[in-house]
Amino acid sequence: MRQLRPFHLAFPVDDLAAARAFWGGVIGCPEGRSSPTWIDFDFYGHQIVTHLAPGAGDAANNPVDGHGVPVPHFGIVLEMDAWEALASRLREAGVAFEIEPHVRFAGQPREQATMFFRDPAGNAIEMKAFADLKQLFAVD
Repeated sequence: MRQLRPFHLAFPVDDLAAARAFWGGVIGCPEGRSSPTWIDFDFYGHQIVTHLAPGAGDAANNPVDGHGVPVPHFGIVLEMDAWEALASRLREAGVAFEIEPHVRFAGQPREQATMFFRDPAGNAIEMKAFADLKQLFAVD
């Protein structure tokens, strides 16, 4: 079995104050180092960096299980209870979902809970949880 290591992901934002309020406040990520042009966050043990880059935008979407999945996007796989707690926190904060929290592939080995939303800069985020985490990298 592979040893999991923290990843690093950097992405554009157009307003650092809005990024700080969303990632630190709404999502609940502790803030790390920062400068006038970027902020590090602890994203469930992984490092994400919001870089000030106005006008970066996003591209398209792909059909998956009847939904238009935003591309590009990023996210993380959580335990089911943490996923449910985050979905509640996002709803309470009034975050608009690109794809509402739901279970896809129900009753199949790859059954998973998923939700898509955007940060204030428009970056698409998918948060998911598997009914059986061993299915994360399983092939049909």
